[in-house]
Amino acid sequence: MKKLRTLFYILILLAGLALGVLFALQNTQTVPLDLLVYTFAPRSVALWVLSAFAVGGLAGLLVSSVYMLRSRAALGSSRRQLARTRTELEQEKGRGTDLKVSD
Repeated sequence: MKKLRTLFYILILLAGLALGVLFALQNTQTVPLDLLVYTFAPRSVALWVLSAFAVGGLAGLLVSSVYMLRSRAALGSSRRQLARTRTELEQEKGRGTDLKVSD
């Protein structure tokens, strides 16, 4: 199953690469990019569009990695709290006291 998944990913990657090359070959007209304070030299439309796509992908990875780090930190905190609670529960069981659990 892992080999099939790897093959699927490779096929998707190759298809995306082929689409990018075809897009670049079809869009060769040069246009300048104006960012209000700076104007870049004229380059092909495909270069600007594919660059924007790549920058957007990298921005998405950055945002999702921040979210993942926060989630992992919260998970670690929850695991430590669970371990403390289990320790307290075992200590109470060792004392032989009846615990009242409320819902």
